[in-house]
Amino acid sequence: MLTPPPESLQRAQDPAALLRRMFDAAVASAQPALCLPPHLPEAPRGRLLVIGAGKASAAMAQAVEAHWEAHWKGQGRVGAALEGLVVTRYGYGVPCRHIEIVEAAHPVPDEAGLHAARRMLERVRGLGPDDLVLCLISGGGSALLPLPLPGLSLADEQALNRELLRCGAGIGEMNCVRRHLSGIKGGRLAAACHPARVLTLAISDVPGDDPVDIASGPTVADPSTCGDALEIVRRYGVQLPAAAMELLRSGRGESIKPGDPRLERAAYRLVAAPRMALQAAAAVARAAGYGVHILGDALEGEAREVGKLMAGLAQSVARHREPFAPPCVLLSGGETTVTVRGKGCGGRNVEFLLALGVALRGQRGIWALAGDTDGVDGGADIAGALLGPDTLERARAAGLRPADSLDDNDGHGFFSALGDSLLTGPTLTNVNDFRAILVQAVG
Repeated sequence: MLTPPPESLQRAQDPAALLRRMFDAAVASAQPALCLPPHLPEAPRGRLLVIGAGKASAAMAQAVEAHWEAHWKGQGRVGAALEGLVVTRYGYGVPCRHIEIVEAAHPVPDEAGLHAARRMLERVRGLGPDDLVLCLISGGGSALLPLPLPGLSLADEQALNRELLRCGAGIGEMNCVRRHLSGIKGGRLAAACHPARVLTLAISDVPGDDPVDIASGPTVADPSTCGDALEIVRRYGVQLPAAAMELLRSGRGESIKPGDPRLERAAYRLVAAPRMALQAAAAVARAAGYGVHILGDALEGEAREVGKLMAGLAQSVARHREPFAPPCVLLSGGETTVTVRGKGCGGRNVEFLLALGVALRGQRGIWALAGDTDGVDGGADIAGALLGPDTLERARAAGLRPADSLDDNDGHGFFSALGDSLLTGPTLTNVNDFRAILVQAVG
């Protein structure tokens, strides 16, 4: 049984620094150079074409190139030179010699992403049964591969993404709508590769790791329907153009379904997921002498409500040693949502953290970190933030009103003003949100 450190050692440790080391370990565990190579297949007899989309796709492509140079090339079995095209977020590109890297906009798509999606479909057409398409998919691919169905425009897809991001819909609900208005998502990309073999290697950023929701499932069958998408649109009051409503109502936006023969040679492997990242962080905490409790890797709901719930749990631990004994760390992952009603830009991690802080009311002995492992929380190039027992006191001294900032969905403004933002730059991976609450014993 783990023996907790004495209280003198607890005080000597820097909780904020420990939380940051845990976050860094979570991100490191999902780096493509580490997690991708064990899942790469044998070299094909025919062509090897690499495609993909997501915030980690360029780093994934670089890992494939390194493996190809070291292993496949020497086997003499690759029928043609390695080639391909992947699209990633602006600032997330890395050098590749054989695979073209395109950078595009996220979370609202742009012309660069549209052009890349069209070119990707063109490149996979005309392949044969001896060819292998290696598809590298990670979070962010939905926005990075915009290809509206006939009758819709890029402007329509941009407006749809903005609506979905603000309305409070969960990621599964958002991607269901996207799949049924896209010419490349919902299995359509894999269908276009037929009769070539398709192997998708994916880094999950969605609760539950459902392949159909990672980048809206461009290479997997989609059991959901246009009717499902239409119900989501109605539930959240999403405003769609008339052409989009007609596609859903008529069923003309239907995606590729299970059993479709064009997907018979399509395989799928998950190479990294939120659970793995949480386990890496847990190892760091245990090495520092803390008990660790992983509360789940697929938590969903409104970020502020999850923050309130976690505050109650952390206070119970600190005050009553229930349901866990301090010192301990409470870890969770998943993807919460933010219904943006104020003037702030949202950001589910800072919204969660601000709600947590407001509910804790400066409770002694509790620190927390919340951040997106891709380095971007909402529309801001900030991963998240750190919270300590003195956060609210420092905020009020600076003239900030925490509850008002929360009402305005301005968590980023709040934590930035205090110098408590979590800044990472592009992490080149994405296994969703990371939340850690460190609780020490209090008298």
